[in-house]
Amino acid sequence: MFDVSELHLAVALDGAGWHPAAWREPGARPAELFTARYWADAVAEAEAGLLDFVTLEDGLALQSSAPAEPDVRTDQVRGRLDAVLTAARIAPLTRYIGLVPSVTATHTEPFHISKAIATLDYVSRGRAGLRVQTSALLHEARNFGRREFPAPVGEPAEEAADHVEVVRRLWDSWEDDAEIRDTATGRFVDRDKLHYIDFKGPHFNVRGPSITPRPPQGQPLVTASAGTVAPRAGLVDLVYVTPRDLDEARAATAAPRSPSGPRHVFADLTVFLDEDGAAAAARRDWLDELAGAPAPTDAAAFSGTPAALADLVQEWWEAGLTGFRLRPGVIAHDLPAITRRLVPELQRRGVFRRTYEATSLRGLLGLERPANRYAALPA
Repeated sequence: MFDVSELHLAVALDGAGWHPAAWREPGARPAELFTARYWADAVAEAEAGLLDFVTLEDGLALQSSAPAEPDVRTDQVRGRLDAVLTAARIAPLTRYIGLVPSVTATHTEPFHISKAIATLDYVSRGRAGLRVQTSALLHEARNFGRREFPAPVGEPAEEAADHVEVVRRLWDSWEDDAEIRDTATGRFVDRDKLHYIDFKGPHFNVRGPSITPRPPQGQPLVTASAGTVAPRAGLVDLVYVTPRDLDEARAATAAPRSPSGPRHVFADLTVFLDEDGAAAAARRDWLDELAGAPAPTDAAAFSGTPAALADLVQEWWEAGLTGFRLRPGVIAHDLPAITRRLVPELQRRGVFRRTYEATSLRGLLGLERPANRYAALPA
């Protein structure tokens, strides 16, 4: 059983919301979806609610209503900003909340991702993470043209594990005190404290070191949906699961926990909230009607009051989950309902923080700053 001494909350931000028709709800600001202000406002709202972190969705092809191919629909949001760059733009405007952009390991080089997330950790002063995802989609692969598809079963997860391993080693390739910056002697860096990682595997061959010094957190938070990254010790700090009911929530945390395994298990929930439960259900039905069908989802979808959602969250949390990543059906409506209605209800019950107790994302989640794996080794 996992440690359930403190409840953690995150929100997943995607376009105008997780419902395909979200952009058509009043107040959704569809004309601003490609502006920094839109995303800064959403993250500021999440920070006002004392949430642990936000994730920013991303992909390497246009969104599609079809599971495995492009579509030609023009009635849903298409296009998005780069998640890592958006997080870097927002970072100086926030103080406490973690910023966790999504990255597709399948088509990106770990060297690039390592320095991008390290940079985000610097500009956010220790609040960076990443959400690792994979792709088995042919139309995404065609945007790169460098590999055969479909990939063998299991290969994307194994490749993602190698990707994360390289990223983590590159974060450690500079020791914490490698920078000297001594103007008197003219020594800026201690070369003996920069290390080659010499990673060789079936997917990557990376020597290192990184060009970016070790991040403020040492190792920014690595998150992934269950099954995305092949299980190896110490690779993922937090996994997202998609239980549909209490029994599945219990099952998600029932396996014995390895000391080197994920420290957190968050349940994903899509939420539609109103002060009246019937109004929340009616709003969701109206959005389904606009979209022409119920919104597809891999996670449970909740429609109801913030108090009823608090009941579900508390029940599943007490079953062993350590947190929740809530997906607002409509960001303009459901994100404020989370921060201004759900959070105060959980605070009244004494299960959620009333102030930020740490300035780093690892600190908010109760994770120590890890030692550098290369610190005792020759350069």
